[in-house]
Amino acid sequence: MKERAKKKKSILMIFWDFLSNDKTSSIAIPFVSIILSLIVAAILLIALGKNPIEAFASFIKGCGFLPKPSYASGKGMITDIFSFLGIMAPMLIASIGVVIAMRANLFNIGVSGQMLASGFIATVIVGYSDLSPFIAKPVAVLIGIVVGGLLGIFVGVLKYKFNIHEVVSTIIINYIISLVTAFFINSYYADPVTRTTRRCSNAARLMLSDINIGGYSISIPLGIIIAVVAVIGIKIFLEKTVLGFELKNVGLNKECSRYAGVNVNKSILVAMGLSGAFAGLAGVTYYLGYYNTIYPNELSSMGYDCIAVALLGNNNPIGCIFASFLITILQAGSVYMSSTIGVSKEIASVITGIILLFSACGGFLIYVAKRQKNKWNDSEKEAMK
Repeated sequence: MKERAKKKKSILMIFWDFLSNDKTSSIAIPFVSIILSLIVAAILLIALGKNPIEAFASFIKGCGFLPKPSYASGKGMITDIFSFLGIMAPMLIASIGVVIAMRANLFNIGVSGQMLASGFIATVIVGYSDLSPFIAKPVAVLIGIVVGGLLGIFVGVLKYKFNIHEVVSTIIINYIISLVTAFFINSYYADPVTRTTRRCSNAARLMLSDINIGGYSISIPLGIIIAVVAVIGIKIFLEKTVLGFELKNVGLNKECSRYAGVNVNKSILVAMGLSGAFAGLAGVTYYLGYYNTIYPNELSSMGYDCIAVALLGNNNPIGCIFASFLITILQAGSVYMSSTIGVSKEIASVITGIILLFSACGGFLIYVAKRQKNKWNDSEKEAMK
């Protein structure tokens, strides 16, 4: 019995060390957050009278990583996977925007508004034009970066010039953008049947639609290529450049950074400008990529889901790849899950919220792990006396 108890204690010690160690905590906290979230989600599903294993499997089937019982003509697992990549791309890009702001200890909750403004302006300027694909697609990307970047810089100016907290200003700007775009959509650009914006030309879309490969009609998202390039570029920027180092220092301690000669106001503008630029880039890959229309008076929930991705990815661009993969499975697979097991698709947002909650408690989990580890060490010392 003593050997068994000792073995059990040593396993727990390894677990606490895994959580509290500075080298492994960046992996451990997201992993534990996901496990705890899935356990809570399973309890919720059981309470609703559903099989959690079947529910989780249906999420995966809806994204193309497990086969469905049947498919429509020209559709298959491969088409579902490409569709999944199409929605994952803007999620990943938007989460990088959140990461950049958080590195400077700023919280860009205006991603959804920046996405909408960029997507709408790109749609109006490029989506309804007669430009060739080789001009229209790069121009749409450029518009997304510029519009989102300008909105981010505006929030940064409000922050350092008038000391208006970025959370307050971005929430207000979100509502303004939603109402203004709704006015223009309803007045000038609405489809008379759907009441959404008219569809963009294929030349402007960041999607190669209806490509026939092996008998399957596949839509290839160009956004996933943009997302991969963005991850690599921002990783190098944050880890290898002076400006990236300054953003990190400002995020850790503004006063020490100012004393060391860092231009804090400039860092705030750069952080919010880059954050907005990536949000705008996510907007054009979302509204001119995965979707082809914009609903008036509707902000994309992705602007908030990407915050969960950033936290789950431990504010690291590489971590965001894996985090966006998981969160996108929940969001993209929710429709199929709802249709197969009869649970409202909003359960996906509930699970995302639970993941966000546990991810935000990362510091507390590390504290508990260190305390348990210290207790174990103290008891070992007492036993040796």
